[in-house]
Amino acid sequence: MTIDLEALYTDLHRHPELSFQETRTAGIAAQHLRDLGLEVEENLGVTGVVGLLSNGEGPTVWLRADMDALPVEEQTGLAYASTATGVDPEGATVPVMHACGHDMHVTAMIGAVEQLVASRADWSGTVVVLIQPAEEYGAGARAMLDAGVLDRYPRPDVVLGQHVTPLPAGVVGVRSGTQMAASDGLSVTLHGRGGHGSRPHATIDPVVMAAATVMRLQTIASREIDPQGVGVVTVGAIHAGLKNNIIPAEAKLELSLRYPDDASREKVLASVERIVRAESLASGAEREPDIRTLHTLPATINDAEATERVTNALRRVLGEASVIDPGMFTGSEDVSWFARDAGAPLVFWFWGGADPAAFAEAAAAGRLAEDIPTNHSPFYAPEIHPTLEVGVTAMTTAAREFLD
Repeated sequence: MTIDLEALYTDLHRHPELSFQETRTAGIAAQHLRDLGLEVEENLGVTGVVGLLSNGEGPTVWLRADMDALPVEEQTGLAYASTATGVDPEGATVPVMHACGHDMHVTAMIGAVEQLVASRADWSGTVVVLIQPAEEYGAGARAMLDAGVLDRYPRPDVVLGQHVTPLPAGVVGVRSGTQMAASDGLSVTLHGRGGHGSRPHATIDPVVMAAATVMRLQTIASREIDPQGVGVVTVGAIHAGLKNNIIPAEAKLELSLRYPDDASREKVLASVERIVRAESLASGAEREPDIRTLHTLPATINDAEATERVTNALRRVLGEASVIDPGMFTGSEDVSWFARDAGAPLVFWFWGGADPAAFAEAAAAGRLAEDIPTNHSPFYAPEIHPTLEVGVTAMTTAAREFLD
């Protein structure tokens, strides 16, 4: 029986789940894999799912899709829009949405496995399917590896993955070398001395300290990184105070840092620490700031030989004009942990989900940023067709390139 992929996608979109809470999504994916004849293990790395398809002698190909959603309130207006809520790690009830397209990733993976099962007379080897949790925390791949996925399943000869993005639907973007940036998430606590808002002279104001720190951090990208290089320093959250007439005792910043390689990473991290500590000292703080790493993600680096094979295969199937070099993305991914730990080549690509006509119109008007919602936007949702079909075809084609 053919799987109704559109129905699967809209169901997953309606019922998003936060990182490491993807029990419903994991159960649905696991059942589809079982129905397709795979050996399936659940709850590997908290909520991770692994499917094993053995089909004779040959290479072992690992196929990975992530499944977690984001604390975003959906504003797409779609008939199948999410109205779900969840509880975040701090215990707060938050809206939940598949604002990064992971519902499309899971659906396309199920469709690709269905194609591989149907064509198993034409290929030989082993397929390991990874339905990974908590990519948005940068923690799901590590959790599955720490749970022993490399020891429990045949080691990969290649790791393949894909991500939907606001390229025009029908277009696939892949490049050799660094495809996505490395990333660190930092939590910074600045310590002041609290007091009455009417007596600032008797306090050490961490809000002013935080403001000065945020502004000075912007000079890393603008004044310390080569203009021809890549580096991002984003302060995504500031938390300080509870009332207008109380100067708080501390302020917290949460930072997202991106860089293309280890040398750039060391430089940016050193600059962040220097500035945070200097601004604290300049404010007269009596206690050193605390700097804590929330996550570390390596650069997503595509193997040259394997990427050339996948690129050529995709061009044969989708057409030359449909496969492009999208450039390096400054977003980050944890998929490469699988390849790094296994010592295997990685190929990770993007495929478009934006309406081609709307994309062309926005591009012509110079309004892509304004008119084409991107991942993590409350308005982001890929066009179901042909996005779904291209995602299935791309993953199947890449896998068959090695299995054949």
